[in-house]
Amino acid sequence: MRPPAAPAPAHPPGPGPEPEPEWNVALRRLLGDPYVFVATGPRRHEEWARDVLAVLRREVADPRGRPGLDADRTGPGRDAVPAYPFAPPPAERFPAYLRPLERAAAVGALAVMSEEWQFEPAPVRSRPDREAVLADARTLLDRYGPDAEYWTNAVAAGSGPAPDFVAAGLRGTASYTFLTGAYVNGLDLCDDLGLIAVSADEVGVFWSVGAC
Repeated sequence: MRPPAAPAPAHPPGPGPEPEPEWNVALRRLLGDPYVFVATGPRRHEEWARDVLAVLRREVADPRGRPGLDADRTGPGRDAVPAYPFAPPPAERFPAYLRPLERAAAVGALAVMSEEWQFEPAPVRSRPDREAVLADARTLLDRYGPDAEYWTNAVAAGSGPAPDFVAAGLRGTASYTFLTGAYVNGLDLCDDLGLIAVSADEVGVFWSVGAC
């Protein structure tokens, strides 16, 4: 009688699922709940304001295929105003609305976009996970590289490129608005804070919107 065959060797387990990209995790964790627009487009012009307008008008896609945030991509807002919630100035008027920021201030501006405009029980400045919130903001801005420039519509940046957005909080931040004044779907758009990241080949747009 032949001896029983040896059992076949067990196959090693296959590779597990790919980890979710850091950008996706940070975006969802930092900005997944408030009313925030996030999108990136290609930079095709020396005068990058034209590229930012293309992003605000949804004329371009993310060059790397990464997710953004855009609750108004479809719906009654854009039926009434094609760039809703935005009514941005023409490219040549951008210098009247925007001021430069240092990177540390840009991180703070992005971090406070995790707050609500009207009723924020836990501003970033008092959160126990404040450093984690700032780390998520850095992760998002890392995409644009160490040589990126940052611009904001915040009035406070007119006094210098390093306003403390975290200390002021979102509700304490005034701006030169890029929003439409149209009354759509029962909402007035009351407040906004924008951050634009400009690299050699991309423009990133982060915009917090306050509705009332």
